[in-house]
Amino acid sequence: MKIGIIGAGNVGGTLGRRWARNGHAVTFGARSASSDSLKELLAQAGPTAKVNSVADAARNSDVLLLAVRWQAVEQALVDCGSVAGKIVIDPTLPLLPDFSGLSAGTTTSGGEMVARWAQGAQVVKAFNHMGVEIMADPDFHGAQAAAFYCGDDSAAKNTAGSLIRELGFDAFDVGPLAMARYTEPLGYLWVSLAHRVGLGREIAFDLVRGNSL
Repeated sequence: MKIGIIGAGNVGGTLGRRWARNGHAVTFGARSASSDSLKELLAQAGPTAKVNSVADAARNSDVLLLAVRWQAVEQALVDCGSVAGKIVIDPTLPLLPDFSGLSAGTTTSGGEMVARWAQGAQVVKAFNHMGVEIMADPDFHGAQAAAFYCGDDSAAKNTAGSLIRELGFDAFDVGPLAMARYTEPLGYLWVSLAHRVGLGREIAFDLVRGNSL
């Protein structure tokens, strides 16, 4: 699968590297391919990964991972050009600049805002309630971290769900994109538990099933 990673920081680098190692054709969209960090990322990702401009990464990919900070999301989509017909996986969290809460929630969501900006794309909200340490390794001594995702297009969700599961997550389709109004606050709960409560970043959510399930 052709996957464009818009943003080659911690989130984009971690997920893009893992998908590239699984054999997907991954293009990291960046302003410059000459930085030492990008060269190291490509060396770690392997031969199916490359760096190109943001516009080229978007144009030549079927799936896009929007891995930029919330305040840069709208501009990043402008830089992509047309994303009509593409699947956009949105792991962003609409945090306020001072991390005191979310700028959207319960009546709308960051995911729904992304869908308005990414005209013609099928947006799937995912990966927004965990840290990069869990994205890198969701295994907890044989138990899988849960990954909740949502979107309005069933085919896009099937594709995203497959990409999530191949990374080792226990993936759950929780419904339409409007459910991001609840998964994003779950992401803020993760931030609070990890940083304010002091549990650290190597924590994740799990969904425990009864014996009858």
